Formats: sequence, structure tokens, C-alpha cells
Amino acid sequence: MYLVSRLRIVFLFTLISTFTFAQEKAHETKELPKAQVFESKQTVTIDGKVINLQAKAGTLELKDENNKPIALFGFTAYFKENGGKNRPIVFAYNGGPGSSSYWLHMGIMGPKRIVVDDPNYNQGAPYQLVNNEFSILDVADVVMMDPVGTGLSVPIGDATGKDFWGVDQDIRSVSLFIMQFLKAHDRLNSPKYILGESYGTFRNAGVMNYLLNKGYALNGVIMVSAVFDLRSLFFAPNEDLSYIVYLPTMAATAWYHNKIERKQSDLDAFVEEVRGFTENHYTPALFKGNRISDTEKNQVAASLESYTGVSADIWKRADLKITAGEFFQELLRDEKNTVGRLDSRYTGINIDPMSMDSFTDPQSDAISPAYTMGFLDYFHGALGVSKDLLYATSAYSKEGFKWDWKHQGNNFWGADAAVTTVPDMTEALSKDPNVKILIMNGYYDLATVFYGVEQSISHIDLPKSATDRIIMEYYEAGHMMYTHLPSAKKFREDLKVFIEDTLRK
Repeated sequence: MYLVSRLRIVFLFTLISTFTFAQEKAHETKELPKAQVFESKQTVTIDGKVINLQAKAGTLELKDENNKPIALFGFTAYFKENGGKNRPIVFAYNGGPGSSSYWLHMGIMGPKRIVVDDPNYNQGAPYQLVNNEFSILDVADVVMMDPVGTGLSVPIGDATGKDFWGVDQDIRSVSLFIMQFLKAHDRLNSPKYILGESYGTFRNAGVMNYLLNKGYALNGVIMVSAVFDLRSLFFAPNEDLSYIVYLPTMAATAWYHNKIERKQSDLDAFVEEVRGFTENHYTPALFKGNRISDTEKNQVAASLESYTGVSADIWKRADLKITAGEFFQELLRDEKNTVGRLDSRYTGINIDPMSMDSFTDPQSDAISPAYTMGFLDYFHGALGVSKDLLYATSAYSKEGFKWDWKHQGNNFWGADAAVTTVPDMTEALSKDPNVKILIMNGYYDLATVFYGVEQSISHIDLPKSATDRIIMEYYEAGHMMYTHLPSAKKFREDLKVFIEDTLRK
């Protein structure tokens, strides 16, 4: 009886082991989804010259440091026919975090652009897609990237969204894609550039340092509507920084909407005057807090009214501190309108004139349908991408999408003291004495304000020889300055000059 029981136990153990091994083997041999690439021929005409392009849209199987597949990473690449390996290559992406790259793609970087009635609302379809004379494709090849969770990019194998959805996770996966794409397309020795918009600039500062530490030195880094220190956007309690850096953009917005009593004709000169007031009067006043005298508070409030078009009484009631959302509502409250966050030239109906915060963003409302429908029609039409594949314009609707804001180097005394990639950019600038950075700022961008960028750059603790390699350009438009055609023209000219200058020996 004892022997029979032991035999049964051995049999059961063998059966369980065999079943477990079979399960593990099945898991190991489970077929992963395959990367797909759709090729087409495209053209773009720039300065009267027709440029023939080979376009590739689809996914690349991304592998981790142990050569294990972790994602299908989506992209659209444009290569000039017979362009050669020494042609510059630009990797471009939007921000969010959680946004795909279709804004930059159809706004300024690709061979086609969406026509929008800037700065007005657009009618419904059909939307017009035209030759993009402002593209940089005559100078460089372009790769539009969609981080995991956006576009066609999805985790595969054992990887999940949380392996990509965070500051450091995102920097790593974007860098891995760039390195693996360069190898796959025999472009390791090409001049290399990265271009990011909005959160993409925050990412850029980390990616440029990550790549450099892996031996991939960049020729240049392009920051479109930049933010490097997220404290500048938070309007956090007992923190003056956001109020300080937002003031010049609020003033520029009031200037544009003719809310300045003695309006100067020169926007640049007006903004410079506001910078001086901010540094010499507004910032010291905020630093005093409740120690400020009534006389000084009245004087500062009067100046704030003259620069922003918002009454001194409101400034005093707010203790000289008005958030961006409150300004959106207040500037045009009497007209029952609100101004745009992404581009404050845009205005929309204020559905609750009593509210102290805005409900929507007029520029986003005005252009999103045109960009979304125009891009998807182009993506599945001209680029020939299978309609069976779902292109996610953002990751916000993805199950479990939540951003991990912890960043290596931001932790002090066991707490996250800041969310910033300025240290990453500083390290890269210190290690590579040749890399240059182009920062493109919109005067009417109330999402990532230009004075916040200036504040971050002015606090980089490096010799002047390093900070002189940071080039600042300004546009009389907003976050997506390329919706404004004069700014799109300047965008192309500035980017072309930057690339050509960084190629000179």
C-alpha cells in the first residue's frame, strides 16, 4: 500500500512537472506579432526643386539590452532617393507625454502639410493637404517617431506599458529605437539630429545625454516650444516661479489682443521691457510675500495692469499672482471669450463667464479635426499603411496609461526635489564641446512659456563657451508656431541654417 501511494505521488509530480514545462515551452515559443513596413514613393517641392523620396511607414521590432523583443515601435521615415549615407538624418517626435508625432508630421516636417485657417476655426471636411514648401527634406532625411502607446507602437513579449510610460523609461526606449534604426538602415555614420516638441524637448535633454553615453554623439538638438523644468508650469503652493515666467507671455498676449493702453508697435521691444519689469520689480515683490507694503503692492498692481490688460484690482485681490487658467478667462471676459493655451492668438466662446478657470483650449478645438482626419487619410492612403492597423493619436485612452515622473538625478534626501532634465542637458553639453542646441520659442505659447526656457538656460552652471552653443529663436505664434505661415517660413530657415552650420568643419 505504501509503495502504491509513493508511485502515485511520483506519477502526479511527473505529470505536474511535464505540464508546467509544456506551459513554459509554449510561452517561450509563442509567436510575437511581426513588424510591418509599407513603402511608397513621395515627392516634395522646395525652393522650386522637386525632391524624390522613398517613404517607409510601419514598425520596427525594438529589442532591449539583452536582445529581447520588447515593442513594435512605429515610425514614418522619408529618405531622399540616392541621398547617400552621409546625408543628415533628423529623428522627430511630439510630446504629451503620450502624444503621437502627427502634429509635427503634418504641420512642418513631412512632404505634405495640412492647411488650416490660422488663427480661426476650420470648417469640416474635406481638408486640404498641400505640398510642404517649409519642410527640411531638401537638407536632411526625416524619421517621425511614435513612442510606445501612440501611433502603431505597442509593447510585445513580456513588456507592458509601464516599461515605457515614465521619464526614464521613455528616454531609454526612444534612445534604443534611434540606435537600432540607425543600424538597421546603415546610417550609423550619418550626421544625427533629434527634434522634439513640448514634452519632446524635456525628453530631448535626456535622450541627447543617453545617446552620448552610448557613443552616439549628436550634431545638433532642436527644441520646439521647450520646457526643461516642470516646476515652471505647476503654479504650486508657496512657489513663485510659474507666476514669474508666465508674465511676459501674458503681456505678449494682451499686446496681440490690443489690451495695452499705450501699445508699442514693436513686440520684441515690448517683451524686453516686460522682462526688465519682471526681474527688477515683480519678482522682488513676490519674494516679499505678505511683508510687501500697501504702497509697493499698489504700484506693482498698476504696472501689471498696464502690461497685461487685467485690472489692478484683480491683481491685488489675487495677491499679485494669477495662474495661466485664470488669465485665459480674465483677459477677454467682458467679451465672453477665452484665449488659447497652446496659442493665445486663438479665441473661443467662454461658456461660463463667472468661472475662474478655462474649460477648453480654442487652438486645439480649432485645428484638431483637420490635423487628425487629414493625417489618417494620408497615412492609410498615400503612405499605403494597412487600414487593419489602428493608429493611436495619443496614449491617453490606453488601458493603464499613467506616467511615472521619477527621474534619476532628481532625488535628494529620499524625495523627488524637482522634475527636470536640465542636469541631463548640462552633462551632455559639458561632455561634448561640439554639440549645439536650437530652441524655438513662440511668443504666444501659454503652454510652455519662453521665459521659463530662458530661466532654465540662464541657470545652467557651465562656462560661456558651452552656453553659447544654445541658440534661441522667437516666433510671433504659439506652441505650434508652424500653423502661422510666416513663422513656418522662419522655422524652416532657422532649422536649415542650424543644420548647415553644425555640418561645417
